[in-house]
Amino acid sequence: MPKLKSTADRSVSGNAVFSLRKKHSLNQHDFWSRISVTQSGGSRYETGRNIPKPVQHLITIAYGDEAEALALFKSLRTPQQ
Repeated sequence: MPKLKSTADRSVSGNAVFSLRKKHSLNQHDFWSRISVTQSGGSRYETGRNIPKPVQHLITIAYGDEAEALALFKSLRTPQQ
C-alpha cells in the first residue's frame, strides 16, 4: 500500500489518494463516503484540486496504516511553537 506521509506539515497528493483507492479496490463513492466527502469532491481531489488539511488527516486515519495514523495523532497533539 502506498505511504500517505500525512502529518500536520506535509500534504497528501491526489495521485497518492487515487493509488490508495485503487489498492483498496474501491470506487470513488465508497472510498470518499467513508470520510464524508462526496464522490464529485473526491474526484476533484484525485485530479489535482488541493486537498484541505482536515480531509488529508481523515484519509490518513481511515486508510493509512497504524504507524501513519499514530504519527499524525502525535504531530497534532504536539504544541506548535
